[in-house]
Amino acid sequence: MTSAPGNLYAHCLETAKFIQDQVPQELRAPAVGVICGSGLGGLADTVEDGARFDISYSDIPNFPQSTVQGHAGKLVFGYLGKSKTPAVLMVGRAHFYEGHNIDKTAFPVRVMKLLGVKVVVVTNAAGGLNPDFEVGDICLLNDHINFPGLSGLHPLRGPNAEEFGPRFPPMSDAYDLELRKSVHTAYKKLQLSIPTRRLHEGVYAFVSGPSFETRAECRLLRLLGADVVGMSTVPEIIAARHAGMRILAMSLVTNKAVLEPGPRGDAQVEGDVQNIMEEGAANHLEVLEAGKMAANDMQSLVRLVVDELPDITERRPLPVSEQQ
Repeated sequence: MTSAPGNLYAHCLETAKFIQDQVPQELRAPAVGVICGSGLGGLADTVEDGARFDISYSDIPNFPQSTVQGHAGKLVFGYLGKSKTPAVLMVGRAHFYEGHNIDKTAFPVRVMKLLGVKVVVVTNAAGGLNPDFEVGDICLLNDHINFPGLSGLHPLRGPNAEEFGPRFPPMSDAYDLELRKSVHTAYKKLQLSIPTRRLHEGVYAFVSGPSFETRAECRLLRLLGADVVGMSTVPEIIAARHAGMRILAMSLVTNKAVLEPGPRGDAQVEGDVQNIMEEGAANHLEVLEAGKMAANDMQSLVRLVVDELPDITERRPLPVSEQQ
């Protein structure tokens, strides 16, 4: 059941107030929110030494719990980058496939809005559909395909929560161009230190999971224009855009999707049949390992990008007023 908008806003306010009461005063108004995807919890290490506060999701009222390996399940408050930008990081997220309502997966983003976050940086682990993408590459998202949303599983379904934003928010401009430009600038500064980790731009296909995609599904997604595929991120993007927050999203390519059809049952094949079918198959442990290997590079990229945010935020006001 989808929460009524009045209850949703009340629950978000309750949660935001609880968090503010727990967090040290100097960290209570983060300007940037970072969502750490599978295996990318090391992004929390981007927080500057000194002032830092951690709080477990299990201690926060109304907050969705994450049960997936590689998602620690805590909020980290602190300062990011040389600019010491106040930030909150979600180390792990809740997914629709865990049994949460689709609007519940977007709940933390709405709480971020009430805490004062203006820019949301979303990261995820994704399968590479574009044959030019290699494991370990980073895809800067410039659009998405919301498959569950097209069939009615949408985080804004039901009466509109006017406190956050308008009834029909646009998504054509969801992926902030100015912020994407800042990523390319930051990457060029880092390129000498990470020559094997390429930066692309592309389209993210959101599917519900929890099974990885079939070969035919991968071909369909690629045919429709998707470059990477994953089981998160889009509900958060929609909620953030609805609330007038600026959005930057990046996927770490942790496996290459298998696009070729498998051999027919009446075909002559050489070698072990089971090995042929399993070749290239995705598994979650590989996703976590790829995330671990990329953590330092993702940390460096995020830190550089955040250092540019204060000036960018000053130059362009939010499209909607703060809802506090």
